[in-house]
Amino acid sequence: MNVFDRFLSMAVRAALPVKRLVAGLSLGVRGAVFDAGGRVLLVRHTYTPGWHLPGGGVEPGETAAEALARELLEEGGIALAGPPELFGVYLNRGASRRDHVILFVCPDWVEAGTMPVSNLEIAEAGFFSPEALPDDASAGTRRRLAEILDRATPSADW
Repeated sequence: MNVFDRFLSMAVRAALPVKRLVAGLSLGVRGAVFDAGGRVLLVRHTYTPGWHLPGGGVEPGETAAEALARELLEEGGIALAGPPELFGVYLNRGASRRDHVILFVCPDWVEAGTMPVSNLEIAEAGFFSPEALPDDASAGTRRRLAEILDRATPSADW
């Protein structure tokens, strides 16, 4: 990453806390995408530690499904080939008292290109066996996968 890219990455990290203080309700989406071998797509962002299910914020004028499709394409080179399945809606108290995340399971998808190697937002992306997640996979990611795969009791909190 060159000096300019590092500067922009730092600027994005610095802006997130300010946005959380002045913003009203925030809404995000995440997608659980599994390959034919049962591995799940995870991403590692440049601005927060750990591995996460791909996703991001819903932009003004955008539906949750549109935001999910956009985020999967941007973060993982994945295009939805059918409608995603709504799995749950969660309160993300770690981000703010007004941050909500909609989780979708995405059974029908195709590769629309290569996964991003590295950019201002995504450091890495890849498919992982749910039984062998990276050590620093986020707690929220681990809980959601347990709910989806092991039918663990869903939580209202991310």
